[in-house]
Formats: sequence, C-alpha cells, structure tokens
Amino acid sequence: METTIQKLKGANMDIDLATPAADIAWQQDACPWNQAESTNSHRCAVKNVSLCPHFRGVEYLDTLLCSYPTATKAAIPGA
Repeated sequence: METTIQKLKGANMDIDLATPAADIAWQQDACPWNQAESTNSHRCAVKNVSLCPHFRGVEYLDTLLCSYPTATKAAIPGA
C-alpha cells in the first residue's frame, strides 16, 4: 500500500530549540542563533505570534530546517 503525504498550509505551532536537555526526554540540537549570542531567547515559531527569519520548515521526522546565519525576506511573514 502506497503512503500519501500531503503538504498542508496553516499549521499553528510552537517550535523551539531552547529547552534545557534536563527538561526533555529526547535528543535536541541547540539553536545556532542562541548559541552565537549566548542566549535562549530565539524561537523558531511561536504560536499566533512570530516566525524566526531563519526558519525554513520541518522535515519528517522532527528535523528543523534553519538557514542561520542567513535570513531572507521570503522567510519573514508579510515581507
């Protein structure tokens, strides 16, 4: 049986790579922007609020696509 995968627009979710490893039960890479600035303030996507200019999407299975340090207007909503 063939699996059908659809690309659906309008997902509204929270995504970050800033949670301390001790607080989660899975492996997680650190946000390169947070690492460069020694902070935990940057988030990939904040539900109903914002989208990081470096965020490029999510691939199966929970792999984030990030363009840091390059940002383009195409990644910024309304730009």
